[in-house]
Amino acid sequence: MKKLKRYQYERYAILCQLAYPDAATHYEKTLIPYKQRQLVDKHGRMSVRLLWSDDKKEVIVVFRGSLGLRDWLANLCFFPSSLKQVDTQFRVHWGFKRLLFQPMYSSTKTREQALPLQDLLVKVLSPLRQQGKRFTFIGHSSGGAVAILMADYFQRLFPKSVKRVVTFGQPAAGSRTFYKRYCLHHKTYRICCDLDIVTFMPLLPYYFWHVGKMLWLHDDQIYENTPTHERFLKSLKSWILRPITYHFMRKYIRNKSLFDEH
Repeated sequence: MKKLKRYQYERYAILCQLAYPDAATHYEKTLIPYKQRQLVDKHGRMSVRLLWSDDKKEVIVVFRGSLGLRDWLANLCFFPSSLKQVDTQFRVHWGFKRLLFQPMYSSTKTREQALPLQDLLVKVLSPLRQQGKRFTFIGHSSGGAVAILMADYFQRLFPKSVKRVVTFGQPAAGSRTFYKRYCLHHKTYRICCDLDIVTFMPLLPYYFWHVGKMLWLHDDQIYENTPTHERFLKSLKSWILRPITYHFMRKYIRNKSLFDEH
């Protein structure tokens, strides 16, 4: 498994931040080198951004996390639901499956041409795949959970098409069966920051499992694949220090310097 470099970490983190409507304007220069296309939900909110350059082989697919009370309530609907992906089947978090199949439409099309997100992404990414490009799926929070589900599906449809998967503050998305059958463990980086409470969710012990390699940013160090209980105990002293703030993308971006020595 190749290491995640600092410049990659910083770029992906900022692109995740820019998926939100309140992103700082001075980050927008990050978008200048890219062509882009946006996928929009029924409320007209950008949910997925596609970024690519003619002279680069990488296409970056950015999934936005939760916005508003309705999204957060859906995250709490974590009862298992069956999901069939090409040649396999497993159980996943119902709320994230809902996001994967929510009606979406391209910013270049009308709302009447909406398709389920999974189908629409395959459709809009196919021309880029035919140009020989490979795909990096990234996302923050629930967007990270959808990123791993979509990346796994895309890899099964088009083997060797996924370059890497990088998530920030991601809750677990699937059952142990999903963990066993996930086909991108060696290309997936799950980044957790200090005591980000969302990374411990859903609160159903031993049913939902994380995938890929975990990089935990804590006490000015990077820990790899730290067990959940150990991570929790190490972080207990931080519990009173506003743990919810650790979930914001700006906290992840501030930790980019850690990747100099990783």
